[in-house]
Amino acid sequence: MRTTSTHITSTSATTSHIPATRATSAHTANAPKRHPHHDAPDTDAAFERLAELGDGPERRALRDEIVKAWMPMAERIAGRYRGRGEALEDLTQVAALGLVKAVDRYSPGRGHAFESYAVPTIAGEIKRHFRDHMWVLHVPRRVQEARNRVRTAIKELTSVNAGRQPTVAEIAAYARLTEEEVRNGLEALDSYAALSLDAELNDGDDGYSLADGLGETDAGFDLVVDREAVRPAMRRLPEREQTILYLRFFRGMTQSCIAEELGVSQMHVSRLISSSCAALREQVMSDAA
Repeated sequence: MRTTSTHITSTSATTSHIPATRATSAHTANAPKRHPHHDAPDTDAAFERLAELGDGPERRALRDEIVKAWMPMAERIAGRYRGRGEALEDLTQVAALGLVKAVDRYSPGRGHAFESYAVPTIAGEIKRHFRDHMWVLHVPRRVQEARNRVRTAIKELTSVNAGRQPTVAEIAAYARLTEEEVRNGLEALDSYAALSLDAELNDGDDGYSLADGLGETDAGFDLVVDREAVRPAMRRLPEREQTILYLRFFRGMTQSCIAEELGVSQMHVSRLISSSCAALREQVMSDAA
């Protein structure tokens, strides 16, 4: 979990300065309409007081009281995103960070209820956490958004069609995306998390893993490169040296067999091979430079 500078623990208790529930009798006819959630305390007076205070211990203490009073709502919002690969405890911490930002940025003078401002702020912080920290591969934001719309469309269309998987065309029509965007979204569904190389590819007992199916570097490619690099230098050698190198390295003949075929001593063949290889190495290094 990526830790933040603000660590907030949940609490069901409220402080003496903030009522546990909204006092409906205190609202006037012109007060903004509020959602009847049990975790929405009445903090109007506290926010008005917070706006009047300058930076100092009293303001920080009141700010902390407001945050603690609204933490149950932050926990409720975090619970909506459970089961998506992140621990609920970590999601709660991210939601708490969003709540702190909402408290710091909220202006009661604009006439909007704090809850209507805090909910999208907290949800946005959680979504940003998923977007920036939970993807194994870097995926453009437009593809991430397409993925979310495709995932929602598949879930809803599958329930409507009695379990039948929808087609690309059906998903595109439902999500209002092009078929190409749907295909990108479908690919992104598999890009959220990585698969271990030790993961088995079937249900058999042979222990065949993903790593077993990956190719390896073929040493023959390096051999091809080396042969092509040395070919021009080989042509510059005397014919006898070319023949000796060909018989030794391409035909696999021993030095004694080469000596017998050419009618020279094995010692002489050995000296010619050494001098020829040294000349080729020097020529190839010179051409490369």
